[in-house]
Amino acid sequence: MEESVKYRVLVVDDDVANLQALRAILKKQGMQVNVVRSGKECLRFMEKNKTDIVLLDIRMPQMDGFTVFNKIRRYEEEHSLIKTPVIFLTAADGNSTEVRGLKMGAADFLHKPVNKSILIHRINNAIESARMVHGLEEEAMIDGLTGLLNKSASERKLRDICTFEEGILMILDLDSFKLVNDIYGHDIGDKVLIAFADAVKKNIRTDDTPGRIGGDEFVLFCKNATIDTVERLCRELNHSIIMDGKRLMGKDFDIPLGVSVGAVLVPQTGRDYDDLIKKADKALYEVKQGGKHAASVFGLEEKGEVDVSDGDMHTLTKILEERNSPEGALFLGQDAFMSIYRFLRRFIGPYDGMVHKALFTVTGKDGKKESEEVVEGFGLCLKNTLRKSDVIMKSGHNKFFVLLPSLPDIYAEDVIKRILSKWEEDEMSELVDISYDYELLNGCEDLTQSEKSPTS
Repeated sequence: MEESVKYRVLVVDDDVANLQALRAILKKQGMQVNVVRSGKECLRFMEKNKTDIVLLDIRMPQMDGFTVFNKIRRYEEEHSLIKTPVIFLTAADGNSTEVRGLKMGAADFLHKPVNKSILIHRINNAIESARMVHGLEEEAMIDGLTGLLNKSASERKLRDICTFEEGILMILDLDSFKLVNDIYGHDIGDKVLIAFADAVKKNIRTDDTPGRIGGDEFVLFCKNATIDTVERLCRELNHSIIMDGKRLMGKDFDIPLGVSVGAVLVPQTGRDYDDLIKKADKALYEVKQGGKHAASVFGLEEKGEVDVSDGDMHTLTKILEERNSPEGALFLGQDAFMSIYRFLRRFIGPYDGMVHKALFTVTGKDGKKESEEVVEGFGLCLKNTLRKSDVIMKSGHNKFFVLLPSLPDIYAEDVIKRILSKWEEDEMSELVDISYDYELLNGCEDLTQSEKSPTS
């Protein structure tokens, strides 16, 4: 009794007798057999079903086997699918047809009527060879440490994705990672990289594409994503890397480990991968210069290069709304924060608006200096606790200046208490004291020259 192989086989032939004969032979071998009678039915079947091999007749009306083969390969390439091995079936004599099929990339050739033993043997060989080739290709594409696509594979795949898909291309860079290797050794450093790659995999969808392009630098394309996706991912990855750092290096590790993200919109900013990755890197540089552990989208930052000089109402509205889409309060640099501060002072004067300002100071307990990790943790707590309409600026190493628009005076103390209560839920809160001061922002229609900073 012959061994059951249980492959999924699709047989394409317009001759009913041939279909019945092949189905009977293959089913006795324990294979799952599907049969169709035209090239169009074959293509439609393969769009909705997986198959391990196709037995494809060459001479069929309307669409011959060679045409069907080319359409199968084009579909697989467009959808980044593994190539399905194809064995051509023919009743024709002579070598020219066989040579043509093999040059096209067919796995094998069988002459009708087929010999049962030869048929089974060649199906086995074709499938096993295809799986071996795929395994070697996949191994050559994968980064051995993290299991993500390696640099060359990332570039090849993302080049195609950026040409055809819509979404966001990101560079993810680990902040202060060199200190991990220098202080704790490369073994711990490798474990941090593995943990980070696992966190990326957990926080993305199956149709997103991550890769490792450098020692501590990663790339990611998220299809049909929004600015919220970048903010959420940055927030989740920064939380994960701290938790993994404590697990791997102990709760007392004081390296300001984190994640910075530079992103670029596709196709709004273009479709050329090389140009897009440069712009994502530029956005990443802005994050690094601004304090790290955050995300920036090229063209949506204050000095961005997205062209808003032209466009209809819908286009301009979409761009401007995306600029304000991140969850939680808005973190800004000093220049942008001062512009909003001055605008609010002008606004509340004539319109009787009410805005509170607050200053939070993070101070280490028992005379110890507060770590950057804890300060950034409190900043993240502020961002996630406050409203989207609130604005935050980091001042110096350990201070956060906050603007709270449209907040009645009777609720100001409640907001402060809510922030501190939320912070107490974080285990890092035990390491520092939080002091604060708040008051109403005074309105003024014409700012004087002396008003040069929010804290004046």
